[in-house]
Amino acid sequence: MTDFFDELETQDAELREQTLLKRLPEHLRWAQESTVWYSQQLAGINPHEINSRSALATLPVLRKSELTELQRKHPPFAGMVATGTAKLNRIYQSPGPIYDPEGQRNDWWKVGRAFYAAGFRPGDRVQNCLSYHLTPGGAILDSGARACGCTVIPAGAGQTEAQVQVMHDLRVTGYCGTAAFLKIILDRADELGVDVSSLRKALFAGAALTKSLKDYFDGRGIAYYDAYASADLGLIAYQSSARNGLIVAEEILLEIVRPGTGDPVPDGEVGEVVVTSFNRDYPLIRFATGDLSVILPGASSCGRTNMRIGGWMGRADQTTKVKGMFVSPQQVSAVVERYPEIVKARLCVESCNDNDVMTLHCETEGIDEEAVVQSIRDLCKLSGNVLVVSPGSLPNDGIVIEDLRPVG
Repeated sequence: MTDFFDELETQDAELREQTLLKRLPEHLRWAQESTVWYSQQLAGINPHEINSRSALATLPVLRKSELTELQRKHPPFAGMVATGTAKLNRIYQSPGPIYDPEGQRNDWWKVGRAFYAAGFRPGDRVQNCLSYHLTPGGAILDSGARACGCTVIPAGAGQTEAQVQVMHDLRVTGYCGTAAFLKIILDRADELGVDVSSLRKALFAGAALTKSLKDYFDGRGIAYYDAYASADLGLIAYQSSARNGLIVAEEILLEIVRPGTGDPVPDGEVGEVVVTSFNRDYPLIRFATGDLSVILPGASSCGRTNMRIGGWMGRADQTTKVKGMFVSPQQVSAVVERYPEIVKARLCVESCNDNDVMTLHCETEGIDEEAVVQSIRDLCKLSGNVLVVSPGSLPNDGIVIEDLRPVG
């Protein structure tokens, strides 16, 4: 059995670049003719002239943070799904809300290579602990694990003791989901005296992997890897056994741009991740993820030849990922709008025992805190706390969501 998912991973780097850029003009022409959105956004652009990275950088950037409003005006996908040719299996809802399509091809999000690089193989039993309800996270990982021939247990999130029992009874060998939740499962197994030593590998997605979590899994002898993917783009980058950054997915064009612009930054400078996808169901051209990263020099020592990035390094905007789900300033504003008593608010996200904790700091003379807690759950799809502070005590700096979690 080969060490690589397919031949694209070891293709000559320059040949890969030339091949993608050669495909780009035809892909742009197709997007102009097949989608309402790009027929408007790329109107007047000659796609045959967009055949280099410098030419690509002249095209407008589409920001993920804009999708909610664009889809509201033109439901369900703002005209970005191919008219008449896209064959969809499912439609999901991500926080925002953002509606995400899923096509009918196997491993539509192309996450299989991330599982393969993490050592997942036929015969592995994989406990998938991202949510399968409404949001696409569980389905994304499910499809990637099955693309490697694994058997998947669709465990979803929560129900810790049931997760422990499943892991023990089925002799689970692999896990996918957030790192923090796997720690919760393993800690609970220890408390119950349940043997889950069959688990030897994990692919983490949906949340940052902190140093304390790395130390924890190192201590347990679990081989863990990171995958960087989104519901819109599928796989963006993945970690290999070399553990020197994340390898960019071979089927996309990735740029790092100066936040708030579409201007590429020099290699080695931190900026916002922008991706052009060649997905014919849902073509996204210069799609700005809102994530910060950096291009690393050279190729991976594992033998994969594509460019590498430094992994997730924060957010270019204030949209923040909490427990694997995005929370946006618009969602926080929607909560606040329900309560005229709140003069001002700031959502603070912290890490407590490697778990994400949200607290909405509210400037108010008094409020029904339990009602606000329920509104956070309703509108953000996550639990959160409320802290009442005196009017005028929050900084006047325009920050709606403050991420106080350590990075790295």
